Amino acid sequence: MARTQGSHSGITGPRIQDAALQLFAQHGFAAVSMRQIARAVGVQAGALYNYTPDKQSLLFRLMEDHMTELLTSWRDQPVADDALSQLEAFTRFHIRFNFENPDAVFIAYMELRNLSAENFTVIESLRREYENTLETVLKQGVCEGVFAVPDTKIATLAVIAMLNGVNTWYRAGGRLSLDQVETSYWEMVRRAMVT
Repeated sequence: MARTQGSHSGITGPRIQDAALQLFAQHGFAAVSMRQIARAVGVQAGALYNYTPDKQSLLFRLMEDHMTELLTSWRDQPVADDALSQLEAFTRFHIRFNFENPDAVFIAYMELRNLSAENFTVIESLRREYENTLETVLKQGVCEGVFAVPDTKIATLAVIAMLNGVNTWYRAGGRLSLDQVETSYWEMVRRAMVT
């Protein structure tokens, strides 16, 4: 099949993903058509199918890419030996990563319901892998006698939910810098976990 004039796979593919990410975050997956995505990219609607089989595959790819980048970025962080330092690093990392990727984070949480059962299983597995990194830190802290956490799974979900909230209210240029927000949240997390 001939490529659309002016289209280049190394350019058009990422542009399709960027446009879909922005449109899904702004309007919701169900409200966005392939035609809208094509129009945002500046290609014919049929040209999209050279890059993705369907809208579901596009959503899945966006979520999978986001979760893979999240996990890889976390693994690339320097690792301290003690649980308290690891928990602080996780807290600051999570806030900053989410701030830098607001549309991807929004879609990762709000559009899970629109994934097929098979795709949901894959994304849910990646989410559990990320959650398990925090739970491992909390378990280590309990073993070290530093954290007083009766249920590490519940504590894990509570911390992540709290940290996710930053994206709903924080705006650059506001009263607090992102560093100050990270420090405030770290203090709240530390007080909730430390014996």
